[in-house]
Amino acid sequence: MGAARPSPLALLCIRSDSQVLGEYGMAHFSDGGSSKGKDYCIFFNSQWARLPQDLSKAARLQTYDLTTSVLCSPSDVPEGGFPNSIPMVMRGNCTFYEKVRLAQINGAKGLLIVSKDRLTPPSGNKSQYEEIGIPVALLSYKDMLDISKTFGEKRQVAMYAPKEPVVDYNMVLIFLMAVGTVAVGGYWAGSRDIKKRYMKHKRDDGAEKQDEETVDVTPIMICVFVVMCCSMLVLLYFFYDHLVYMTIATFCLASAVGLYSCLWPFVRRIPFGKCRIPENNLPYCHKRPQVRTLILSAFCIAVSVTWGVFRNEDQWAWILQDALGIAFCLYMLKTIRLPTFKACTLLLVVLFVYDVFFVFITPLLTESGESIMVEVAAGPSDSSTHEKLPMVLKVPRLNSSPLVLCDRPFSLLGFGDILVPGLLVAYCHRFDILMQTSRIYFLACTIGYGIGLLITFVALALMQMGQPALLYLVPCTLLTSLAVALWRKELPLFWTGSGFVVNTKSTSFDFTGICLKCLETFTTIDPRDPEQKFYLLW
Repeated sequence: MGAARPSPLALLCIRSDSQVLGEYGMAHFSDGGSSKGKDYCIFFNSQWARLPQDLSKAARLQTYDLTTSVLCSPSDVPEGGFPNSIPMVMRGNCTFYEKVRLAQINGAKGLLIVSKDRLTPPSGNKSQYEEIGIPVALLSYKDMLDISKTFGEKRQVAMYAPKEPVVDYNMVLIFLMAVGTVAVGGYWAGSRDIKKRYMKHKRDDGAEKQDEETVDVTPIMICVFVVMCCSMLVLLYFFYDHLVYMTIATFCLASAVGLYSCLWPFVRRIPFGKCRIPENNLPYCHKRPQVRTLILSAFCIAVSVTWGVFRNEDQWAWILQDALGIAFCLYMLKTIRLPTFKACTLLLVVLFVYDVFFVFITPLLTESGESIMVEVAAGPSDSSTHEKLPMVLKVPRLNSSPLVLCDRPFSLLGFGDILVPGLLVAYCHRFDILMQTSRIYFLACTIGYGIGLLITFVALALMQMGQPALLYLVPCTLLTSLAVALWRKELPLFWTGSGFVVNTKSTSFDFTGICLKCLETFTTIDPRDPEQKFYLLW
């Protein structure tokens, strides 16, 4: 379902037959004595030498561009050596120890190794670590090209490793978006349901023909869905570069439909554009749709395509992705309906196991020791396309840290961590309407979701590794809803969603409909009543 992405400072990498701890840091480049400069991501091993946490405490030293060499033999050392400077050399042909040893005995105060491959921590053995007293770090080839283009020959560099904050403020935005989507989607689903029942009672479904039909989820559908999720996740892990574009195209189409569904209730209140297009034989237009529906469709497609074209613009494309993602989630929450609490429990428990397995168990099964869920959600670091899956809410990190420059500049929350608990919240709201309970189930389940999300963030900060959010969201929402049902002594009806009868001669209840007496009362709607007007709007 998409694990929430951690923000660890230290990453565990495997090299040869030993484990090496590598850390992300920053290399601050500037021209001469200029105060302005630019930070670049570096990957270093503190066992060679530690880096200061503050830029003001880091020594600014002249760089020596030796990227035409790999610095593996004394003949590669220029005349005069590297006195009080930090050479930049290419990776390859010899060990990290041989490179840094040559640099150190020739006066270097540090070493930057430029790598065209994936950044890995520069390793060595215990005796080599004790012999070397200068820092050594890896810099990407792409960053080296940018440095050469941006700064002159007299460029200076200062290497440092600021401490990663325990919690990033972007978590507040993710929390508000996730809880808001669940609350609005669950409320909308219940309100739409009561309107639909009202229209059926009045035998007037003309206004409903433009609304999407709901889909009741069955146990067989749940099993098929989970099998498809497992298969797709495994295929993405092994064939990411081949399937990522198909996923992006699917998201563009689904998000456009979701955005249309969310905007249509507002657009149809506008008194303009009701005229229909002339008769024609065009596909999807032969029924002469209204002009405003065509304009809205064109707008939604344009927004989706804009995101598809500029999806890798990190400065602003994430805003569009989140907006489209929220619209998609709202559409799914009002379209997919769990008919009983029994179905809710089955779906949430099965996906709970699915999430935990692919985050915590799969690292024991893969050769690299990586979690399949986290690796796919964030995009494999060795992907040739460098594309990211769009099925997540993403917010850039708001603090200054090495991860902002390196390969984890965003915090992520998968759509599944919104949709799965959101379906239970929607069920609770429909049950509130059925039982006329002042939305106690809806409010309790929504609060439970918010608490579960907060626990997820705390687990991220404490464990410093990717977390299956459903591990915390499922118990918080299921147990909260169950507790309310037990407290109100309504568990049998809440579990089955049907079979409850009160005063059978006058009033009957069924989850497929609402109180018939309520419908008779509902026929005299007062548009001035804000709540009744809300039902009519949606």
